[in-house]
Amino acid sequence: VIMMTSALPDEGKSDMAFALASSLAQIGNKVLLIDADVRKSVFATRYHLAQSVDGLSQYLSGQRTKDDVVYETNISNMDIIFAGPLSPNPTELLEEPLFKKLLDWARQVYGYVIIDTPPMANLIDGAIIAPHCDGAILVVESGATSYKLVQKVKVQLERTGCRILGTVLNRVNMQEQRYYRHYG
Repeated sequence: VIMMTSALPDEGKSDMAFALASSLAQIGNKVLLIDADVRKSVFATRYHLAQSVDGLSQYLSGQRTKDDVVYETNISNMDIIFAGPLSPNPTELLEEPLFKKLLDWARQVYGYVIIDTPPMANLIDGAIIAPHCDGAILVVESGATSYKLVQKVKVQLERTGCRILGTVLNRVNMQEQRYYRHYG
C-alpha cells in the first residue's frame, strides 16, 4: 500500500498516482487506485465520467458497500475507488474503522494499492492515512515548493511511522535547467 502525497495542491500527485497504478497494472500486477482526496478530487472530472459515481466518502459513511464503490477501468488489472461526493467531515471519515477494513481487504485482493491523498502542508488527512500504508511517495513541483515546506511534510510523514519511499520532482523545465540539458 503506497500513498502519493505532496506539500501543496496542484503539484501533480494525482497524475503520478494514476501513472504509477497504470504502469504497475500494465506489467501484470493487480492494482487498486484509491482517490482519498475527498476534499478536492480530480479523477471524476478529469476523466469525464458521464454519470456521478459512488465513492470512498459514501463507503466510509456507511451509505454504500465496498462492492458499490470499486470500479473496473479500461486498463487491464486496474480498479479504482473514486473519492465520491464532498463530505462535510472528511477527516472524521478517514478515521473510521471502515477505512482500515477497506485497506485490509485490498491487501488480500490486490498486489498494489495506490492511494492519492490530499496535500499535507495544510491538511491532516494524509497524516491519518499514512500509518495504514507501507510507504509514501512525495511529489514536489520543481521551482514551486520551498525546501522548508518539503522538510515540514517529511517530518510529518516520519512522525506517522510511514516509510518515505522517495520523491518525484515533477514539472522540471528542461529548457531552463542547464545541468540536465546535455541529457536531452
